[in-house]
Amino acid sequence: MDNDDKFLRRYTDIPALLYLLQNKKLTMLDPSSWDDLNDALYLSIYKEKKHLESVLALCFTEVSETYHHWRVFAGGSSGICIKFLRKQLLRELLKTNGIRYEKIKYPPLDEIRKNEPTCDELPFIKRYGFRDDSEYRIIYESKKLMKTKDINIPLSCIDRITLSPWIPKKLSTSLKEIIRSLTPDLEIKVFKSTLVSNEEWKTIGRAAS
Repeated sequence: MDNDDKFLRRYTDIPALLYLLQNKKLTMLDPSSWDDLNDALYLSIYKEKKHLESVLALCFTEVSETYHHWRVFAGGSSGICIKFLRKQLLRELLKTNGIRYEKIKYPPLDEIRKNEPTCDELPFIKRYGFRDDSEYRIIYESKKLMKTKDINIPLSCIDRITLSPWIPKKLSTSLKEIIRSLTPDLEIKVFKSTLVSNEEWKTIGRAAS
């Protein structure tokens, strides 16, 4: 198993991956459309109290692949997991003014009643029921109004790319070729996830006595 404190994983889709590889940019996004309205509200309150025009965000996870992450954040055959080298990625992001990053905390409601968060903590707090996300969040704050923000990063920050466990074999082969054509000078590992169908796991089961 990976030493997870060395990596950050971003679950997304094929268009976002291709944009990253072609342009060498990560795109920070407006959180106002997030499913978790509590989370979006806390970021909105933070923006208001800090007198900012924009607070954009990008979410990663600190843990190895799980079924939860694939289904919730990269469901279907177009899902992708990009595994970043943590130190290198964060170092590059800090070259952009306005970047903050921190591990998300998941306090139970009774705890947050007793210990109300400060304004600076608001972007990095989520409800306890989301704790399986194991999220590490990067935010970008600005006095200018914007819906997205591209941040330059070298592709050497990427350790590996994992394709959806549900992508058909023919499509995965083609996609691997496209990824390698976009990164000819790098040796980024590209694999299809075997989380839901692993031949070794099946063989062990068949050998049970």
